[in-house]
This record gives sequence, structure tokens and C-alpha cells, in this order.
Amino acid sequence: MQSREIARSSMATSLHSTDPRKWILSLITLTCILGASLFIDPPSIGTQILGKLNRVVPDGLTGWSVLTSPNWKIQPLAVNLSSCHPAIGRPGKLVNCCPPRNMLDDPISDFEFPDPDTTPIRVRRFAHRLDDDYIAKYEKALSIMKSLPHSDPRSFTRQVEIHCQYCTGSFLQQGSDFPVRVHRNWLFFPWHRMFLYFHERILGSLIGDETFALPFWGWDSPDGMTLPELYLNGSFNDHRRDPSHYPPTVVDLNFKKLDPTRSTPEEQIRLNLALMYNHMVSGAKTAELFLGCPYKTGEYEECPGTIERAPHNPLHTWLGSPDIDGREDMGAFYVAARDPIFYAHHSNGDRLWGLWSETHKGFDDPAFLNSYTYFYDETLRLVRIRFSDVMEMDKLRYRYEEIENAWVAARPEPSVSPRLARREIRKREREREGNVVLDLPSSRFGPTNRVLDSTITIPIDRPREVWYSNRRNEKEREEILVVEGIDVKANDYVKFDVYINVVNSTILSPIYREFVGTFVDIPGGTSSSKKRTKLQLGISEALEDLEADQDRTIWVTLVPRTESCNQVTVDGLKINYTEK
Repeated sequence: MQSREIARSSMATSLHSTDPRKWILSLITLTCILGASLFIDPPSIGTQILGKLNRVVPDGLTGWSVLTSPNWKIQPLAVNLSSCHPAIGRPGKLVNCCPPRNMLDDPISDFEFPDPDTTPIRVRRFAHRLDDDYIAKYEKALSIMKSLPHSDPRSFTRQVEIHCQYCTGSFLQQGSDFPVRVHRNWLFFPWHRMFLYFHERILGSLIGDETFALPFWGWDSPDGMTLPELYLNGSFNDHRRDPSHYPPTVVDLNFKKLDPTRSTPEEQIRLNLALMYNHMVSGAKTAELFLGCPYKTGEYEECPGTIERAPHNPLHTWLGSPDIDGREDMGAFYVAARDPIFYAHHSNGDRLWGLWSETHKGFDDPAFLNSYTYFYDETLRLVRIRFSDVMEMDKLRYRYEEIENAWVAARPEPSVSPRLARREIRKREREREGNVVLDLPSSRFGPTNRVLDSTITIPIDRPREVWYSNRRNEKEREEILVVEGIDVKANDYVKFDVYINVVNSTILSPIYREFVGTFVDIPGGTSSSKKRTKLQLGISEALEDLEADQDRTIWVTLVPRTESCNQVTVDGLKINYTEK
């Protein structure tokens, strides 16, 4: 029905054309589509035909304006299954991870929830507490999966390729030439939940165990802040890792790659917990801050959420081999799923999404909930699943073993007392008002942008609606610091941190309240036409703790943490706000 409605709208538009030849050609084309749509089950195939014609029919045909109009963007995002093509795996490397045969040759079934009366709940266990029986069971399932031929979509190589397809943009959106990518936007959490769900059920079916569940690597908990021993042996080992990060080394959730300093285990744990507090609590007050920016049909904006930026991205790089380009396997998304630790890593991210959802409202945008994609299940059926289907773990019949969430109580303190800091900030303001030259750029860096080859400190005026309402104790808005137009030209891991109202630049660290977030970019899965990225940071709680929530101006500091930042430019900074 959807394709027929679009066609009717197109016909109505084409009737206004003044060129009879265009009107006739448009009418003939639309008639063919209307006829075909009678025999097509939308939206799996009908929309794909419209998507192809959107690229084939000349732009001059006014009858197709509906397909390229802004209204088309409200349609749910879907995958064009016939569009898979080679894509960039990492800079300088073209990869082909497409299925060996056209997926449209297989019948498509809509996803159905497991029957709660007959389906046992799968319990995903903490990877540091696994017993021998479970490990033997998991190794058997993984060995069978690795033995399956490439022609079998349940095989391990095909599982690896699924992630490759969706992180490199190998598939196009239906009705658009834009790629489907599941990183750096609101698809990140739900798509990976789908991937793990089907992967887990395939493993269980291979050993005839309906209760089998993947383990999770609880890297946010002090008891889980080392690589689990399980992944050092047998089928779970991957020689393409950084051996210097094997136990007893504590994971670095804020990995800077070339940082010459070495923290003690206790210091590293404290830093990890402070970062987790920022990215799970104070900086994650809204759905867009935590989950990432909207990603709709016909448009693409890179704007990852808190947990995706870190710890997700830093841990991928922390684990990968320093002796291989792109720090493969884990350091390069297109082959990351080749390392079995990938699935435990993402299971923990999924667990954190579940925890966040218990106290926060997610997206209710139909363009998000009604978007859909496809996976092969444990019976080799090709399943169409909508993002609305994976919003609740209970309906999917799995849950996580409970562990300590120590980061909940890890709220950082200011590096210096707010009273002393305010005195220094007022001094800066007087110098600014007195036209004293401080070599500081404006909040917009101009047409040449600003290269992040050194630390930048800049004053930002806050919206009056925010600081004025705070003075009246009406704190109903979440203040968001936006770093605009981040252009990454580097073919390497990129990281920079963001601080506010810093008065002692020698003690910059996430363990202090001045830290409000980090930007982390892993190269790969992009092209020369990549759009610039936007970084959004929730700062209301930090401003309160710094006693700066009623100030008209704050001072923002961008601190490059990798050498590759000398190939990064930023357009400027601003402050937005949204209702809590």
C-alpha cells in the first residue's frame, strides 16, 4: 500500500508539469509501478523498486519530486537488500563483505516475539564468573559455528560480515543513495541488540540449548576491569590483539593510545568510574545525548551518544594489535566481530542501555521505532525486524546477571574549590571586558576553522533563558555544549577531551568535575564525502557542581589527546538547551 500511496502523490504532482513529454513519460512509469505494487509485499520489495527508480528517473521529471522532497525523510529507514557493494573497511582498504547470494531470493518473515509461556529466559552472565561447564558449552557452540560453510548465514564468517556490512555502509537505504550505517547515530544500540539476539540464538541452537546466553564483559565494574581469562584460550583467543593489555593490566576506558603516563591500577579504576559516571549519569540526561542523533531516510549526521564515544570506541582500539594497520581486529570495525571478545564487549553496552532505560525516556519518534532491517535466524529464515521490537529485553526473553555499578556513586569533585575558581573566572572576564589581548578565538572560528594541534580555551556566552531561569531556581532545562563541524582528515584514531571553567591546566583528568566529555573517532567505514561530525555534551550537572550554573559565560577547553588531532578541524562551539 505504501508504494501505491507514494505513486498517487507523484501522479498528482506530475499533472502540474507544463511539458507534455515529461507528463506522458511520468504517467507511463507510474502506471508500471502501480501495477507492480499489486503483486509486491510492501515494504520489503516495493520500496526498493521506488528507491531504484529514484536513482534512475531523471531529476527533471517533476512527477518524482515527492521522492526527493523533505517529506520523504519522515519515512522509516530501511535497508535496500539489492544494493550491497564493496565499501571502505579502513583507510586505503576496499572490502567486499556482501552476502554470497542476493538476500531477496529468500522469503522474508516478520519478527515474532518469543512465546513467554514456553520460552525460557536466557541469563547473560558476567564473564569473570563463568564456570567450566558453561565455558565448555560455549566453546562447543562457537567451534560448530566456525565449522559451518560460508554459504550458511549462521557461520562465524557470515556473522563477522554482517557487522562489516553495516559499519562500512555496504547497503544503501531504501529510496535513497545514502548508506546504512549503525555507528555514530541512534541506530547504534538497537542494531547491536538485534545482532547479539540472533547470534546468541544461533549458538544455542547449534548445541540444542534454548537457555544458552552470551556472557558480558563488565568493564564498567572494578571486578571486570581486566580482559576475562576466557578470551585468552582456545576458540576464544585472537592473536590480533595488544598483548601488553592482557591481565593483570586494568582496562583504560579513556584510552589515548600514545599517552606516556602510566596510572596505577587504583588510579585507573578511579578514572574509569569517573568517566562512566559522566557518560551514564551527568552527561546522559536525554535520549539524544545517550543514544546519539537521529538518522533518517535521505539524511546522515554523525553525532554519537555518550557510551558509543567512550568506553565503546576506546576499548575497541585498546584491544586491537598495535602491529597491524588499523589495530585490527578490534580496532577496525569491519573485522572487529572476528574477535570473540567483540560479543562480550557489546553485550555490556547493551546491558548499560537497559540500565539507562530504567530511569530515562528513549526516543518515541516513529521514524526511529518503525525503521527496520533484516537478519537470518537460527532456522535460516530471513527475518524483518523493526527497532520498536527490541526496546524491551523482557519481551526478547533475556536478562543480565546483576553486578556492582560502582560508577553510580563516582560523582567527581572540582579540581579546585568553586570559590577559588570563580575568582579566577571573574579575573578572565574583567580582562576580556578591558580588551586585554588573550589570543583567544571567537566561538565561531571563521571560514578557515581551527586546527586542534594544541589546547584551545574559549569563552562561550550562555543562552539567557538558561542562566536566568537557574537564578530563579527553575532548573527545567538540560544545557548542551555543542562542538560543531568536527572534520577528521586523519586516517588514525582520534581523541580530544572537553572541559569547562578550567583554572589549573596541569591537572586535566576525567576524575575532576571540569571534565564534561570526550570525542573519539575510529577510522573506517567512511568515504571522501563523509559529513562533519557534531559533538553534544550535557553540562547542567557539571555547572551546578562548579557553582557556575548562574553565570552568563563559561570557558570551554578542548584538549587534543592524540597526535592525529593535528589533522582535525572544528568550526566552532555553541550552547543549546532542551527540556528535561
